[in-house]
This record gives sequence, structure tokens and C-alpha cells, in this order.
Amino acid sequence: MEVTIIKYNAGNIYSVVHALRRIGIEPLVTDDKERILAADKVIFPGVGEASSTMAYLREHKLDQLITDLKQPTLGICIGLQLMCQNSEEGNAKCLGIFDTEVKRFISNNPTDKVPQMGWNTISNLKTSLFSPEMENQYVYYVHSFYAELCAQTIAVTDYLQPYSAALHRDNFYATQFHPEKSGDLGERILQNFIAIR
Repeated sequence: MEVTIIKYNAGNIYSVVHALRRIGIEPLVTDDKERILAADKVIFPGVGEASSTMAYLREHKLDQLITDLKQPTLGICIGLQLMCQNSEEGNAKCLGIFDTEVKRFISNNPTDKVPQMGWNTISNLKTSLFSPEMENQYVYYVHSFYAELCAQTIAVTDYLQPYSAALHRDNFYATQFHPEKSGDLGERILQNFIAIR
């Protein structure tokens, strides 16, 4: 099985490589369009700023490539946000795969911290990306923006308000949290994604 990680101007890609190696997968990191289209599974991870990242994707014609993918595809962190309609980060028009908007966390309480950084639970889990025993378990987050709840929400986290911890539409899946930094639970989520047909 060939698992391809899309290479673009985002950080944190290689932590995903190491997590996949821990579950016995040797991924290919590439921006080669033919290799991405031919892969069995595609992962679109990263940490970055929405508007500049979308500009890079458009410049390199990776935006259309991603929306045209037919195989199971997993967005992680900024990958999830860029798969939404729009982001308040840089007022970015995004890929439009998921029917929801990305908003900035707003806190009226000085003790609340933004970004959300650390462990939080996932609940209301749906689809084969998750297993029943994962309900209310902890995963790792680092983010200042969140995707609003919508019909495609398949996991919920509450931080300042409930939001989409994960989304699913057709062959596209995405997590706001970092499975590659979420210990054994994160590795099981990656294994579930690899098993999706």
C-alpha cells in the first residue's frame, strides 16, 4: 500500500512520517501530482497560516489536485481548516470540501488561553475513523482557530465552545487534533484511516 503525504509549505509533516513508521507504514512525502493521484491513501497534514498556505496551494495547483482526489484522504490540523469553506485567518477562501467555516477562538475570560494547547477529549464519534472505546478519550491540540459544528462533524471537542474535532465527507476525513502526537490513541486513529476502503 502506498501512503502519500502532500509536501507543501507547512510545518510538522515529519512528525506524521514518524507516527506512520511506528504503525509499520513507510510513507512517501511528495508534491508530485502523479504520485499523489496514484496513492492508495493521501494525508494532508501541517501547521501553518491559512491565507499564505492557500496562496501556495493555488500557485502550485495543489488546490484542485486535493479536491479531485478519489482515494481516502486525511487532513490534519491546518489540513482540516483548509478543507473548509473559508477561514478567518487571513480571510482565506479555502478548498470548500466541508460545509463549515473556520473561526478564531474568542475569549472574554483572561484565564482562558488561546491557542488551545494540550490534551482535550473527543466525543459524539462517528464513522470508522473512530472506534467505540475512543469516546471521551484525550487527544492533543495546538490551534487558535476552529471549524464550526456542521452536518459533516464526526467528533466534537469543547474549548470555549463546542467545535468540530473531526469532519468527514465522501472520501475526505480530517482531524483538528494531531493524531501523530496523541500517543497510542492517535496511532489507532491512523491505523483506522489506513484500513478505510
